[in-house]
Amino acid sequence: MNVPKVLRHVVSFKFKDDATPEQIGEAVLNFENLPTKIPEIMDFEWGINNSTEGHSKGFTHCFTLTFKDESTRDIYLKHKDHLAFVDKIGLLLADVFVMDYLTGD
Repeated sequence: MNVPKVLRHVVSFKFKDDATPEQIGEAVLNFENLPTKIPEIMDFEWGINNSTEGHSKGFTHCFTLTFKDESTRDIYLKHKDHLAFVDKIGLLLADVFVMDYLTGD
């Protein structure tokens, strides 16, 4: 079975201790809206960590975006709406973790 590879862009957030639930909710909503503004995003999903293993290192929110390939991911990374989102959310974050991979690699 020959399934085309796609690129997954995984982003995890560790919010600052003083980030309010309202601020976090607005940040998530703003991230959720990016696929309506950036057509290169093929798929988007997110969730809140519920692992019981104790290895999350304070990261609570995980987002997975799917792209056709590296070039469409790169368009997203430089897109004005993504850059505006990064600028806005940066004030709320204690840390961010990003990892990209091609499926099947």
